[in-house]
Amino acid sequence: MRALVVAEHDGRRIAESTAKCVACALEIAPGAVDIVVFSGPEQDALAAEAATLAGVSRVLRVIRDANGAPLAAVLAPQLAAVAERYTHVLGPSTTFGKDLMPRAAALLGVGQISDIMAVEAPHRFKRPIYAGNVIVTVEAEPEHVLVGTVRTASYRPVQEAATPAPIEDLSLDHVPVPEHTRFLSLETERSHRPDLQTAERVVAGGRAFGSAEGFELVTRLADALGAAVGASRAAVDAGFAPNDPQVGQTGKVIAPKLYIALGISGAIQHVTGIKDAGTIVAINKDPEAPIFDVADVGLVADVFDAVPALIDELKRRQ
Repeated sequence: MRALVVAEHDGRRIAESTAKCVACALEIAPGAVDIVVFSGPEQDALAAEAATLAGVSRVLRVIRDANGAPLAAVLAPQLAAVAERYTHVLGPSTTFGKDLMPRAAALLGVGQISDIMAVEAPHRFKRPIYAGNVIVTVEAEPEHVLVGTVRTASYRPVQEAATPAPIEDLSLDHVPVPEHTRFLSLETERSHRPDLQTAERVVAGGRAFGSAEGFELVTRLADALGAAVGASRAAVDAGFAPNDPQVGQTGKVIAPKLYIALGISGAIQHVTGIKDAGTIVAINKDPEAPIFDVADVGLVADVFDAVPALIDELKRRQ
């Protein structure tokens, strides 16, 4: 058994999702886990950072001009070429992994196992279906390379290794990549708040805030707690919040230590994104809201009354 993990990065740092994929891979092939880092010519530090993850046997560095931006159409043919040497190829169940891994699986002529949340055997895994309400055990044929995405909310990241793993340069210039797909630019909001998928505290708002102006209460409470901001799909669809902080089945699956749901009804699609949270706090004026079924602490109140009072109390205690 030999497992390969695809490193996720933003061009500057390796994402924590990579360390969580390594944790899963070590359960499959202990002592035989490699990381492949696809990067541009000016991104040498990424491989060095990946080499510090505990349990990694070696890091394969693939430097190519086209790899400067993480485009799935460009990376998939290269990943498929490297994957032939391995029994397992894993990527995170993030936007990056969900885009890249199915393409690589298709090129390899195999199916993909999505959202691996537990390893029972090298080719047998547990994964959620029906918005997390059912956990199924799936088994893959060992004759073929296994391609899978790891449910990052189910794993803790590996720690830093005492001795970095060796780094090997791998040339894949012979692998053709599509020229009709190219990176033009990246537009993203800069924020002083923690990243939603790695934050220990998250404050999320729903449709109850009624407008983008009303949703500002969510950001004010998040700032008071040093938390990331999340949103329900209803709030995103209504235009109160951008798409990026959406939490749930069609958004991000997170596992913070504290999750505060403000004016969120608790539809099954939203709950599947927060089931792994440590403590869930819910504020909703509807005492029958489903969110109270999963909340550890619940308050039946109007968010426009409760949230300002909570912010004032937090400021008073600081």
